[in-house]
Amino acid sequence: MKIRLETKQDINQIEAITYRAFENHPHHVPGAKPIEHKIVNKLRQERALTLSLVCEDETGIIGHIAFSPVLINGEPLSWYGLGPVSVVPERQSEGIGGKLIREGIALLREQSAEGIVLLGEPQYYGRFGFESRAELVCEGVPAEFFLVLPLQARTPKGVATYHSAFFESYD
Repeated sequence: MKIRLETKQDINQIEAITYRAFENHPHHVPGAKPIEHKIVNKLRQERALTLSLVCEDETGIIGHIAFSPVLINGEPLSWYGLGPVSVVPERQSEGIGGKLIREGIALLREQSAEGIVLLGEPQYYGRFGFESRAELVCEGVPAEFFLVLPLQARTPKGVATYHSAFFESYD
C-alpha cells in the first residue's frame, strides 16, 4: 500500500470511494444519500482542501482522507478539520483509515499546523491522540464527539467552525 497526495486524475475515484464509504452509514438518517463526496468536491473547488491523501494498492485507490482549515473564534489559527476519511467498504477494518490518519497528522505537523479537530467516535480516534477538550468546542455538537489534537503546545479557547462546504444543502 502506498499513501500519496491526490492528483487531478484521482478526483473521480475519490468521489466514488467517498460515496460508497458513506452509503448506509449509521450516522445518516436511514435511506439518506451520502453527501460527503460533495463536501470534498466543494472544498476542492473553493481551494479549501488543505491536504488530500489517497491510499492505493495494486487494485487502485482504496482510501482517501481530507483536511481543511477551521476557524477558531472566527480567526484562521492554523487549525484543520479532519474529514471525511473514506475506505472502500470491502477493505474497511484493515487499518487503511488509520494509516491515512497517521500520515495526515505527520504531514500537518511537518507544515507547522497548530492542531486538528474532528467529529467522530472517541473510542476510535482516541488511539491517534484525539480527545474532547473543554476549552475548544464546536457549536451544536455534543462535546464527547468533538475531538481535538493539538500539534503544538496549546489548545486555544473558544469555538471551532468548519468551512461552509460542510453546511451547504446538497440536494
